[in-house]
Amino acid sequence: MLLSELNGETVGICVSGGLDSKTVTRKLVDLGVEVVCFTADLAQPDEDDIAGVAEKMAPCGAETVIVDLKHAMAEACFGMLKAQAMYDGGYWNSTGLARAVTVRGLVPAMQERGCTVLAHGATGRGNDQMRFERYTNVLAPEMKVFSPWRDPALLAEFPGRSQMADYLQRVGIEAFAGGSKRYSTDANLAGLSYEAEDLESLRTACTIVEPQMGVWPVDAPDRPERFTVRFESGRAVAIDGKAVDPLEALLTVNRIGGRNGVGLKNALENRIVGTKSRGVYEAPGMELLGFCLLQVYQAVMDRRATALFRDLSRLVADQVYDGRAYDPATRAAHAAIDVLAAPASGTVTVDLYKGNIHFVSLTDCPQSIYNEADSSMEASQGLNPESSQGYAEVQSVEARALARAGQIWSDQ
Repeated sequence: MLLSELNGETVGICVSGGLDSKTVTRKLVDLGVEVVCFTADLAQPDEDDIAGVAEKMAPCGAETVIVDLKHAMAEACFGMLKAQAMYDGGYWNSTGLARAVTVRGLVPAMQERGCTVLAHGATGRGNDQMRFERYTNVLAPEMKVFSPWRDPALLAEFPGRSQMADYLQRVGIEAFAGGSKRYSTDANLAGLSYEAEDLESLRTACTIVEPQMGVWPVDAPDRPERFTVRFESGRAVAIDGKAVDPLEALLTVNRIGGRNGVGLKNALENRIVGTKSRGVYEAPGMELLGFCLLQVYQAVMDRRATALFRDLSRLVADQVYDGRAYDPATRAAHAAIDVLAAPASGTVTVDLYKGNIHFVSLTDCPQSIYNEADSSMEASQGLNPESSQGYAEVQSVEARALARAGQIWSDQ
């Protein structure tokens, strides 16, 4: 819907406390629109105190409601870890996942306060506009969506940050357009994404980013750090021998992985809207737990289960990226992954060293199908090498038939 259609509506606007949020909120208030601001607490590592958002928004003339979604975000992260659902470039879908959790958590809070419209500050060129809109559509189809930065009137009045700052200063709100930025950031419990500005050029090194959850590998300690995690059916339940819930687990591994330079990636991804986007992603905890869980999966899944799992993993990654985390196909994929992950219980120990994760051991994995004797190249009580003769002969029948029929490609 358009700005001109908001009269008589109560707008719930998703805010961060930044220049854009202040500008849109105050503009709507000035136009006589009923506005309530909402922000999600997703354990953002770049926010020392989430209550600061409400303080920043207070001069804009609307109430700000903070909704605690830390545990919901942690549970969503566990779902992504179990699915190993990474998008282009090994990106752990931190932003896409956060939008799913945010809208699912904020919509009920908005409805409790009589909001009939959800407004968001996503630009008209990226993924988030589609995610906010689609999640509102599927979770609350009766709610309308207002996208300020697709509205012609607002775009004409505020073509840039300087115009926003000037407007706020005219109405008595302290504002600063900000100096030249090298990139923008978006953060939550799963990780940070860095994009735009200088990072839009493929001639710009990813190392211009200053990590906020950890360090670049070159700045990590000069000695390995040992780390142990216990999984039960694909879920981390203990770290270094201490029982943890999902939120405790993510906070802990973010610290451990971050200080060892784990989980920094450069990605050139395919956006929902058809363009490509360059980003640098920081997800130390997701990368660390994801690697460790993969070691258990390799021990408990046979070849066909592994192939199916990879297909399901790709589907979940694409669905979450596209703003379809709650669609039937996504839920069905998660249900199938639960079956494949059921035997994935074990204790994994790794060493972390300057951005690398080195396998040390897998123990207490009762449903492992790995048998050292069967795999041995030496004499053992495992697979009898003579038994392979019959299998090789059976395989040769088809091979020779294809060759005689001229169906085998050869450049000779």
